[in-house]
Order: sequence, then C-alpha cells, then structure tokens
Amino acid sequence: MSKIKFLTLGFIFGVILIKAEVISWFRIQEMFRFQAFQMYGIIGSAVVIGVISVFLIKKYNIKTIKGEEIKIEPKKFSIGNIIGGLMFGLGWAMTGACPGPLYALVGSGLLIIAVVLLSAVFGTWVYGCLRNKFPH
Repeated sequence: MSKIKFLTLGFIFGVILIKAEVISWFRIQEMFRFQAFQMYGIIGSAVVIGVISVFLIKKYNIKTIKGEEIKIEPKKFSIGNIIGGLMFGLGWAMTGACPGPLYALVGSGLLIIAVVLLSAVFGTWVYGCLRNKFPH
C-alpha cells in the first residue's frame, strides 16, 4: 500500500512525458538532426534544475525526509565514461527512445518498444555480470 504513491507519481510522470511529446520518436530525431529546440530546452531545463538542486543541497546541508544526510561522492573520470556515453547515445539515436520513457512508450501502446525495454534490461544484467572485468 505504501508503494501506491510511487506508482501514482510514475503514472503522472508518464502522462507528462506523453503530453510534452518527449517520448515522440519524431521529436528525438529532430533533436539529433538539429531541426528543433524542444528537446534541448527540456534537457537543458533538467540540467539547470539539477545543478541548482545539488547546489542547494550542499549549501544548506539538506537532509532526506527521514533525516539522513545526503552525500554526493565525487566521481572519478575513466575511459568507460566516454565509451558508455557513446553507447548510450548510439542506442538512443537508433531506437529513438531514451531509457527513461520506455515504460511510458509501452504504456502508450507502442508495444514494439518492449523489445527495446527488454534489451535495456538484458544489457544492464550483462553489465552487472561483467562489471568487475571493466576498468573503472
């Protein structure tokens, strides 16, 4: 029963993604072809909100709802960041779908995206199995 609020928020988020056309294959292709600003505006807004949020969390030592301290560990650069980013971008460009809205795409009736969703889950599983063999 306590998970209902998360399910409800996920549902609302999915509806917002659909109405904003963020999940539209055509919008994503317009972005990769530099033909429209909409997706860059949405992604840019998310980045700005994220930067401001992290700044405020650090400045005011904001805690979680349960009172726990929020720790943001510095990340170390590795060549894996470049390789992973290229793989992510290539998959995004090929499928026309970022991993975030995959559930919204399936929920909106584009059942072929279930192949992409299952591939993403499988790729995550493979990474989990091989993680110790990669240079981190």
